[in-house]
Amino acid sequence: MQVRRDKRDRLITEGRYPYPVQVPRTHTLRAVRAQWGELAAGEETDQVVSVAGRVVFIRNTGKLCFATLQEGFTEDNNGERLQIMLSLAEVGEQRLADWKADVDLGDWVSATGRVIASKRGELSIMATEWTLASKALRPLPNLHSELGEETRVRQRHSDLIVRDAARDMVRTRAAITRSLRETLHADGYLEIETPVLQMMHGGAAARPFRSHLNAFDIDMTLRIALELYLKRAMVGGVDRVYEIGRVFRNEGIDSSHAPEFTMLEAYQAWGDQYTIAELTKQLILDAADAVGTRTVRHGEQEIDLGGDWAWVSVYPGLSAKLGEEITLDTPAARLREIADRHEVAHDASWGAQKLVLELFGELVEPDLIQPTFVHSYPAIAQPLARLNSAEPRLVEAWDLIIGGMERGTGFSELIDPVVQREVLTQQSLAAAAGDPEAMQLDEDFLAALEAGAPPMGGMGLGLDRLVMLFTGAGIRETILFPLLKPHG
Repeated sequence: MQVRRDKRDRLITEGRYPYPVQVPRTHTLRAVRAQWGELAAGEETDQVVSVAGRVVFIRNTGKLCFATLQEGFTEDNNGERLQIMLSLAEVGEQRLADWKADVDLGDWVSATGRVIASKRGELSIMATEWTLASKALRPLPNLHSELGEETRVRQRHSDLIVRDAARDMVRTRAAITRSLRETLHADGYLEIETPVLQMMHGGAAARPFRSHLNAFDIDMTLRIALELYLKRAMVGGVDRVYEIGRVFRNEGIDSSHAPEFTMLEAYQAWGDQYTIAELTKQLILDAADAVGTRTVRHGEQEIDLGGDWAWVSVYPGLSAKLGEEITLDTPAARLREIADRHEVAHDASWGAQKLVLELFGELVEPDLIQPTFVHSYPAIAQPLARLNSAEPRLVEAWDLIIGGMERGTGFSELIDPVVQREVLTQQSLAAAAGDPEAMQLDEDFLAALEAGAPPMGGMGLGLDRLVMLFTGAGIRETILFPLLKPHG
């Protein structure tokens, strides 16, 4: 870095500022390759162009220097690389010497010259002029570097420069996000934005990040879900509404969990858990088409998104796995015995419903590889879902499991403000008793429900986990700049 810093200082002293506002550029590298990519080896044209890019390969010899420029990638292409050549005959002795002295790997340069094909058939620009566009002070990996995962995540800028797969990930995520929006817009949904900074947390069972607003001298939290404000919009008459936004949960970090991640939540008036399931399926199929395949790999298995999507009820599904009947009336003591036998960790204070959830999550979910809507959860699982009219100990809600992992969730939403108050009161009592994930009693939300909400279905889809499904990557790879533990 000191050598590069010295070069920068020397260039400035010589009056050649290495960070000009503009440099010559008439064509992108991609445009040059598209127009002249069929040149035969040794063929030359009279066409003069100016191109620019980052130097990702450089080879300086006596009278002829070679470099590869790389330009930035966009939504519809993964970037382009093109060779430039600088010869003594074309640029002159001084500018060739300047090139050798001034330019390093990672610098951005502009080159002007004729479009040719080298003797080996490489499309090139035979430069007659060149300009340093930006001096890189920190050395970058070369194109053949094998960056470790930790380095890739911590130095994502370097990762994007040297790895096609890193750029592919960014473009894949962008394609999926765009597809979600296009599907929802085509179905009449309105996109809105809701507060990230909130006075109380709700909409999910999760531990929030806490902060303090000095202007009002009140404690605040970062949102853990998008739900409660979107439902306020439904009360206000937005019949189909959605948001794609960042949510924050102060919990564990592993290959499928991050402290900040992106959720899509959508709500549909006059819908229920089944209509919202159809929407979720369509969203994922359209995203698959945007990516280019409805078939994805999961280890040694193949997931067929275009096939049938199963529905599995919690209690029958757990019973089938255990080989014994588990019902809503199975006592907690019996469920603890089963958990011990299968080495499923549990707390002595948990009731029967919580134990069933834990057993199902540990024993059944990992084996649900093909798309499966798991439904008829015990009521404790979803405090904001409508109770099942035939069996009020169950809720009308589902989790979508693909590849053994939850990808989304959907409800027939609870709109009875009296019942909702009872449920949130129970949650607030649990919070007061020390449960950090329990929701708080949100009087503003309840006041909105009391104004009358239409029957509705609602869904949440983890965007990061959807990208994981299509790429096979961990969540740290799908999030461009994930939060990492500081060195030291």
